[in-house]
Amino acid sequence: MISNTRLSRVLTIGCAVAMTLTLSACGGPPKWVKQGSSFDNKAFFGVGAVNGVKNEPLAWEAAQNRARAEVARNFETYTAYLMRDYAASTTAGDFTRNTEEQNIERAIKTFSAVTLSGVRQESRYKDEKTGTYYVLAKLNLSDVKDQLAQAKELSGEVRDFVRKNADRLFERLEKEEDKKAKP
Repeated sequence: MISNTRLSRVLTIGCAVAMTLTLSACGGPPKWVKQGSSFDNKAFFGVGAVNGVKNEPLAWEAAQNRARAEVARNFETYTAYLMRDYAASTTAGDFTRNTEEQNIERAIKTFSAVTLSGVRQESRYKDEKTGTYYVLAKLNLSDVKDQLAQAKELSGEVRDFVRKNADRLFERLEKEEDKKAKP
């Protein structure tokens, strides 16, 4: 016969295990993992991910660097696009045999180079099922304004304009993104 104290312990442990399994099954990844890189009226966000790296510290570092690169892409990106399309139809001899061929090629080259200070890791998540490491990086708009104020290559007039209009322009950009998100 089991004592009441022991039965109580077994039930408590069983309930704790059941709750843990339930919560982990329902938890899933944070919203930002699926949302990807974004911005709001206070900051730019970049999501970086890496998969297949067994060295955990290296995986976290790679995901963090990729998240920073995503933030940088919000500021300056050069993209070159080339598409070549070739199609031909040839009929030979008695006109009963037709030969067709097609070739479509697409090449895209994207390059981003910008120096940003203040991009910080906001959060991180590891998907245990896939072994994918995710990092959310954040650059506050206030940090961007401070950097612009300190920029030596900009004239005082340009710095003042950017500082005064940064919030308004950021809100405009956010409204444009909202329009694209709505069907």
